[in-house]
Amino acid sequence: MKKRKALGAALLSMTMGLSMFTAGAFGQAPEAQDTYRVLVQGPAAEKAKAKDQFGKRWDFGAKGFTTEVNAKQYQALLKNKNLQVETVSQVQLNAKPGSGAQASPTDQTPWGMEAIYNDSNLQATSGGNGVKVAVLDTGVNINHTDLAGSAEQCKDFTNRRSPLVDGSCSDKNGHGTHVAGTVLAHGGAGNGIYGVAPEAELWAYKVLNDQGSGYSDDIAGAIRHAADEASRTGSKVVISMSLGSSSKSAMIADAVDYAYGKGVLVVAAAGNSGPNANTIGYPGALPNAVAVAALEDVQQNGTYRVADFSSRGNPLTDGDYVIGELDVEVSAPGRAIESTWFDGSYNTISGTSMATPHVSGLAAKIWAENPNMSHTQLRAELQNRAKANDILGGSGAASGDDYASGFGFPRVK
Repeated sequence: MKKRKALGAALLSMTMGLSMFTAGAFGQAPEAQDTYRVLVQGPAAEKAKAKDQFGKRWDFGAKGFTTEVNAKQYQALLKNKNLQVETVSQVQLNAKPGSGAQASPTDQTPWGMEAIYNDSNLQATSGGNGVKVAVLDTGVNINHTDLAGSAEQCKDFTNRRSPLVDGSCSDKNGHGTHVAGTVLAHGGAGNGIYGVAPEAELWAYKVLNDQGSGYSDDIAGAIRHAADEASRTGSKVVISMSLGSSSKSAMIADAVDYAYGKGVLVVAAAGNSGPNANTIGYPGALPNAVAVAALEDVQQNGTYRVADFSSRGNPLTDGDYVIGELDVEVSAPGRAIESTWFDGSYNTISGTSMATPHVSGLAAKIWAENPNMSHTQLRAELQNRAKANDILGGSGAASGDDYASGFGFPRVK
């Protein structure tokens, strides 16, 4: 393993924390504010009237629709006894972007790339041609030297006036650009950094604003949009979500099921709430999402272990090699990961947010090499490769399938 620059900075956890703002549910008004994002449910006729009166942002069919209203409109909705109205949960980063960005990468193939390729002499990466990776995050600097030419779609789901703005996905936070680089950075002009699958095509979906906050209906809308685009274009699509919550959003859960039903592979962060058991977050905790834990290589000798901050799943399901709700599925490099940054530079940060794109990129690489695979066969292949590289989950965790590392660490070879 090439010598790497020592990091003296404290761990920077970059998976998202979702705060539930449900005080407005079923008629109980929350603290007064200027505007409210709400989910409206009820009989079809009453919903149709409300939709005509207040407009809609996202329509989830029988599950209701969301809209943004002012305080007076919100009170009018609450007074309608035929409707159920609840405020939409909000999503936000639980850590600020890191500092210490550098103009050039310290290593073109950082330790995570060497680890997932199982090659300590790795000079460049390859693969992913024809596969689309939808990165749902704070946006992406698609003009970064190492990402230029990779973006096939660039869309903003956070705009207040419109739920979807095509051709806009700017990132002034850094997190989304960092994630995208780990998936498919292509080395730029020859002295840049590499991701796992540099020939994949990027769908950059901005679902969080530049302060790192957003709404669960926008995330659900973006998931559904990616699934519909996969069907429309006949594309093989991997959705990569380095975001999460301790609370389950029905809108996001339904959207994940919808995407999985359309043949899309969904990969999501396990969360940064470890090391205790049963701390895995959503949507990673959903059965139809591949939950990714974070690995570290403290001795820099290729002996990997699950990072303390990485969320754990349910220890009662250890050893069953069956993925249910609240289970970690696989693990990948997540501590001290160097990648592309929003201002055209490079930065090193940590979290299951950083582990997730390693697996998303690997999925794209495998799918490109095996185009006849279904998304379920692709998922099984990831699991099989993980089994071949078991990771000891740490204190209290079993060998094999365990609540900390899942099936293990899937690699290129």
